[in-house]
Amino acid sequence: MKYRLLAGGSVLVLTAALSACSTPSDSAGRDGRTTVDVWLMRDSVSDTFQKEFTADFEKRHPKIDVKIQIQEWDGIGQKITAALASNDAPDVIEAGNTQVAQFAESGGLLDLSDRTDELNGEDWLRGLAEPGAYEGKQYGIPYYAANRVVIHRTDLFEKVGIDAKAIKTREQWIDATAKLNKGGTQGIYLPGQLWYALAGFIWDEGGDLATESGGKWSGALDTPEALRGMAFYEELQALGKGPKDSDEDDPPQAEVMAQGQVAQVISTPGGANVIVEKNPELRGKLAFFPIPGKTAGTPGSVFTGGSDLVVPAAAAHPDEAVTFIRELTGDTWQKKLAVAMSYVPNRTSLASAVAGDPGAAAMAVGAANGHATPNTPGWAAVEAENPIKDYMTAVLTGGDPAKEAAQASQDITRAMHAGS
Repeated sequence: MKYRLLAGGSVLVLTAALSACSTPSDSAGRDGRTTVDVWLMRDSVSDTFQKEFTADFEKRHPKIDVKIQIQEWDGIGQKITAALASNDAPDVIEAGNTQVAQFAESGGLLDLSDRTDELNGEDWLRGLAEPGAYEGKQYGIPYYAANRVVIHRTDLFEKVGIDAKAIKTREQWIDATAKLNKGGTQGIYLPGQLWYALAGFIWDEGGDLATESGGKWSGALDTPEALRGMAFYEELQALGKGPKDSDEDDPPQAEVMAQGQVAQVISTPGGANVIVEKNPELRGKLAFFPIPGKTAGTPGSVFTGGSDLVVPAAAAHPDEAVTFIRELTGDTWQKKLAVAMSYVPNRTSLASAVAGDPGAAAMAVGAANGHATPNTPGWAAVEAENPIKDYMTAVLTGGDPAKEAAQASQDITRAMHAGS
């Protein structure tokens, strides 16, 4: 999911009329030219990048014009659903990676499985490619990614003699955080309901939030692996004063870190900008490292947020749509997009493109071990209700982990099948 990913949720409120879908151009427009209608999301590209890409694309493909319409994230799920059910869908749509299965289930997307080779599918980021597939077919083409890292105070680390670059394992991370957690400083500010971080710890242990067996999905927080992930979360959360009954938005964790007594937070790199805006005295004192894994050779697992590009089944110009996607997700423009927007490119082989951006470089390391939420249309109902948050609070406030996990797993299972 796109950037409220990254603030932790994906609550969508409809702000545009559902009828405001684009109207595709005639297959053969003026002088035999075809216009490809594209929906891209607010802030996924800058105005400058959009203009440069469009000019280059139209120069390279003189028979194709590009018409890009910028859409708002609020309400986009409903708007895309309406467009896919209509006869006037755009040719290309940017969709949050966790939304693709829902749209594919409706039958409204074009199966692009036979185009993956020409679209460089051999090394797509797993956290984008897997949710872009549904029932063995590839519908979403990875566009860009973003994930959480550790934002830390370099001055506080130096004060206690800790080299952040040397923190490669969970054990080292706990030791460093405990050393920082003294003298009025919180070693880490970790709210009790940052469930995307919990998911990463569970994935590190070999578990998952839900699993599929015989075509039926079930909650899996009560497995031994998932319980070990929760135990690590509890250990880390105790090394600070984060609230046990709210997420990173209540209060906004960037604002808490800006107050000056927090050594670390788990956030997307963009959180550092907010921290500095709130407290300019911290400019030059913030840096990033990937969330550590269980061993030094593998970074911690992370939820990969970001976007895929899809082609509606009703698109008037599917071949031209694929041409557009091929250019936008190809080497040249992926590298330019990553630099311009501080994103992680859609392929592991392009990670070096962001080597000069410390935050994006840390994300790219983590993205190599990126995951997605369970790839089922029913997961949207889980996030809407979110029993995972209630489970975390229950454990952190003294509840029996096994008992609370069993209840949360039942709630996840019920939510996933509520509409079936």
